Amino acid sequence: MSTTRPPAADDRGPDPGGAAEPPHTRGRNADAEVRRLSLADVAGVVPSARDFTREALQEWGWLPAETADRRAAAEDVLLVVSELVTNACLHAGGPEELRLFRRAKALRLEVADGGVGSPAPRTPHRAGRPGGHGMFIVQRLCLDWGVVRHGDGRPGKTVWAEVAAPA
Repeated sequence: MSTTRPPAADDRGPDPGGAAEPPHTRGRNADAEVRRLSLADVAGVVPSARDFTREALQEWGWLPAETADRRAAAEDVLLVVSELVTNACLHAGGPEELRLFRRAKALRLEVADGGVGSPAPRTPHRAGRPGGHGMFIVQRLCLDWGVVRHGDGRPGKTVWAEVAAPA
């Protein structure tokens, strides 16, 4: 799994019309439907992020789930959002924004924060030990995940993960 990812070869640079998508998502998410939630100074940030994500999943037809596979995919998305937002709260001074990109074969989840560290699964993973399971869970549930540093000189990063769309 990735822990850092350089900008894509198809990165087209800044949008002349302003700051739409972050540079690391341009091009790859041009065909995606996007939902954004500002998380700066939000009380109950993890439940707020989960509720926002659940509403998007309902609008996109993932919920209510008609099959066990669809239910599992939706539950995976909600768990990954919880883990990414919690990680930003615990290790990066809190999340700034949650972005959801829906594409045909995957849902991309992004949490932007102002932190300087890089998340990584605890190695070796010890299942019986309390805490430290967040990025291990993300790694296990997702197609891929990574970290992209803000490229505009300000501190911080975006931690992203992609979950496969249900069949």
